[in-house]
Amino acid sequence: MSYEMIAIFMFSSMMLMLMTGQRVFGVIGGVAAVASLALWGTGGSDLPFSAAMKLMKWYPLLTLPMFIFMGYVLSESKLADDLYRMFHVWMGPINGGLAIGTIGLMVLISAMNGLSVAGMAIGATIALPELLRRNYDKRMITGVIQAGSSLGILVPPSVVLVLYAMIARQPVGQLWLAGVFPGLMMAGLFILYIYIRCRIQPQLGPALGEEERQISRSEKLRLLNAGLLPLSIFAVMMVPFVNGWTSLVESSAIGALAALLTAVLKRRMTKQVFETTLRQTLAISCMFMWIILAAMGFGAIFDGLGAVRAIDDLFTEQLGLNPWVILILMQLSFLVMGTFLDDTAMLVIVAPLYVPLVRHLGFDLIWYGVLYTITTQIAYMTPPFGYNLFLMRAMAPPEIGVRDIYASIVPFVLVMILALALIIFFPQIALWLPNYIYQK
Repeated sequence: MSYEMIAIFMFSSMMLMLMTGQRVFGVIGGVAAVASLALWGTGGSDLPFSAAMKLMKWYPLLTLPMFIFMGYVLSESKLADDLYRMFHVWMGPINGGLAIGTIGLMVLISAMNGLSVAGMAIGATIALPELLRRNYDKRMITGVIQAGSSLGILVPPSVVLVLYAMIARQPVGQLWLAGVFPGLMMAGLFILYIYIRCRIQPQLGPALGEEERQISRSEKLRLLNAGLLPLSIFAVMMVPFVNGWTSLVESSAIGALAALLTAVLKRRMTKQVFETTLRQTLAISCMFMWIILAAMGFGAIFDGLGAVRAIDDLFTEQLGLNPWVILILMQLSFLVMGTFLDDTAMLVIVAPLYVPLVRHLGFDLIWYGVLYTITTQIAYMTPPFGYNLFLMRAMAPPEIGVRDIYASIVPFVLVMILALALIIFFPQIALWLPNYIYQK
């Protein structure tokens, strides 16, 4: 059997096993281990050992548990409730104001946690009941929460971008900085859409009643102070890093410590909160480490078989496709895989193939990392089997049906496609900030 056929067999076996619902790291690592032993005998055991050593020596990986811990401290201690109350008071008087405030909440949650699932959970439990109670259109607000949660893996500190950095061997700091403007731009486009839509159709997002607007200025300022506290934690963490005073790992430790001290000073750090935070941090950190380890082993075997070079030759030499056409085809493949895989699984499956191909085509891997995150979130939100759709269905109240959830995401997906097109045609949206900071 030729190496090309072995590579095809490995890939098809992995996809088939993933459809059975097995764990991602178990499937990828298992296929890699069987292929390695079958091809090289006992000498193939060196591959996972080498991958494990590389993983343990990758110093920036220490940021992963730090940022996950910071996010869970802020969410489990209910500081996110203060954020929503702030947006409720300050944005409520305009049509669609609470929906706009929900997008703002999602941006700050993303800056605290870096996981889209966390944004979805907080939005569905805090914002959704309030918006329904105030007669907001259920399709509008369901789409708002799903779209807002998509910012979780783009706005720093994105946990998924740490994974991409490991696989693509790119600096985590540059990837995070590259996600800042695209993330804020996409949030701004969501807000603009909500504002225009609610101006045209005020019944979709009614403003707060006159009685609820009667809040003293001192109370508004108090809520502003409480709501901006998590943003202050983010600034304390990121400003030293951006100015070169601390390394990325040191900044992550500062952020985790600042979040812990804030929760303690506000008397929110109970024994139960601390135990839940530690358990969740350990579980998610270990999950990502197992996935990275499996992906590195799988990628090493694929590269050793020459599968990457074969695919490169197929697209560029035999088919003679334009580099931009190849790039668009790669993005479309994410939309197809997103019907049954999450963003992490998509990355570890195709990264061994796509990253070398993107490099060969002459595209910037930092820029491509941003394209990847946006495309996978679009895939998350597209029927028939978008991952976010099922999460929303599990968290939504009974009055929001499957048809409402599917219909709600259409305008927001179109906005995300617009944002993706802007970044493709104007790469400096993603690249200007990391280039400026690192050159300085």
